[in-house]
Formats: sequence, C-alpha cells, structure tokens
Amino acid sequence: MATGISKPSILFVAVTLLTLAGCSTSPPEQPDNICEIFYEKRDWYDAAAAMRDSWGVPIHVPMAMMYQESSFKHDAKPPKDYILWIIPWGRVSSAYGYSQAKTPTWDDYQRETGRSWASRSDFDDAIDFMGWFISKSHSVNGVSKWDAYGQYLNYHEGWGGYKRKTYLQKQWLISTAKRVDSRAKTYAAQLKTCEDDLKRGWFWRLLF
Repeated sequence: MATGISKPSILFVAVTLLTLAGCSTSPPEQPDNICEIFYEKRDWYDAAAAMRDSWGVPIHVPMAMMYQESSFKHDAKPPKDYILWIIPWGRVSSAYGYSQAKTPTWDDYQRETGRSWASRSDFDDAIDFMGWFISKSHSVNGVSKWDAYGQYLNYHEGWGGYKRKTYLQKQWLISTAKRVDSRAKTYAAQLKTCEDDLKRGWFWRLLF
C-alpha cells in the first residue's frame, strides 16, 4: 500500500498556506522593496492592480504614500493628544488604518463608490481608497496621477488646502513629500523588474 502524500493533498496544503499568508495583517518584512512586498503578500499585488485598473493610478504612487502614512500597519493610529502634556485626550485626528484615512473623507469615499462595507484596516479597501483620492486630486486640482510629490501634498492638506498652498508654510511637509516622491520612483523602477512574474496566477506559480 502506498504511504506517500498524494498530489491533490500537496496542492491543498499549498493553497491553504497561500491563503493564510494572504490573510496576515503583519507589515511586510522588506518594505523598502516593492517586489519583496508583493512576493510576501501576493494578494496585495492583485488588489493594487485592481486599483490601477479602476482609477488609472500607477501602483507605485499610493504604495509609497502608504509606506509614509502607516508603514503598512493595518491598525495604525495617530499619536494621542494630551491636556497639559499629561492627561490623555483622544487622538490628534481620526486617521486610521493602512491609508490613515480620516473618518469624514472615508465616509465620502464609501458614499461615492457604494462600498459601504469597506474597512480602513483592510488592504484591498485602503489601496482602493487611495486610488479614489488620487484620481480626485487629479480632477479637482489637476495634479498628475503619476506625481507622487503633488499627490502627497493633496493627501495631507486636502484639496482645498492644496489649492490655497497651505503646504508652503510647512517645510517639514515639503521635505516629507519629497521623500515620498523619491520612494515612489524607487518602487516604480523595482516593479518593472518583477511585475511580469507577479502577474502570473497562483496556480501557475504552484506548477512552475
């Protein structure tokens, strides 16, 4: 009687492991390399590609912005505010999750897209939200969807604040936007080297 593990069993185990890996909420181990991020979290690439197809936003721009906003932590929150530097008094803003979307803006996204079930702690929803925001920044303020610098300033200051150029009074924000832009360019170059491989389906990857 054969005692070896059958091929269907091996396939089942492999699929299960891939599913569990995709469900992990821990930040990627190598966040400085977008290829390694997507190799570790294959479902993230699928979600990012779906965002690109829906909103016409290149993957590397929101990924660089998300790195800056939350370091890819699903439950990221802004620091607490204090009264007299001692007594905790809530958070400095309502920002939450991968995208650090504020509650009013997230509500607008849910209403405009009909995605009432969307969660800020879900990567798929967060990256789609960022695609929506970047697309609106292009429509409202004429900022290219490929311009990570200008898009980050919109993301931080809001469309009205960007139009009023409030960022000109915040040198630290300008410096941060430049870092986001630099990371976006790095991510773009990295993604060119691995995207053909990432496009292959999970079943093809199991076989080859």
